[in-house]
Amino acid sequence: MRQSKPLSQVEEIFVKDRIRIFNSVLKILSNRELAEDVVHDAYLKVREAGATLAITQPSAYAFRVARCLAIDRYRRRALETGLFAGESEEGQGVSYTTPERIEIGREELRLVSKAMEALPSRTRRAFELYRMGGYTQREVAEQLGVSTTLVNFMIRDALSHCRSALLND
Repeated sequence: MRQSKPLSQVEEIFVKDRIRIFNSVLKILSNRELAEDVVHDAYLKVREAGATLAITQPSAYAFRVARCLAIDRYRRRALETGLFAGESEEGQGVSYTTPERIEIGREELRLVSKAMEALPSRTRRAFELYRMGGYTQREVAEQLGVSTTLVNFMIRDALSHCRSALLND
């Protein structure tokens, strides 16, 4: 029989306070499935950090990680909702688009597309997987065979590059 590895102090707190952590994430996201995903991602992040970091306040750390991930997911969902709002409005028979807004949107899309083409292929792939594919940074790192830190930098660089393209036109 294989003996299981004992849980770190951070993991124990995360397991013990899972329901409280879930409820705090649920307050931010208002969606049980998304909250479950975030709690799972937070646990993995806490588990990984517990093995490499000396965490002085494990309970606060576990809640903070979950909260930050929930806020990130909330912002991402809000951005995606804003991007696709025109599609849902059309389906409801309500349209707030004008010919000018359509043309501005097309121009912005052209600029972002051009900016994406100018990125190194690995950076572009990381950005696409994370922002459009819905993968976590950890999953992107595994697919690309790089560290999560590098994925974070690549996503940041790609986003910065796209913003610059929009602002400098």
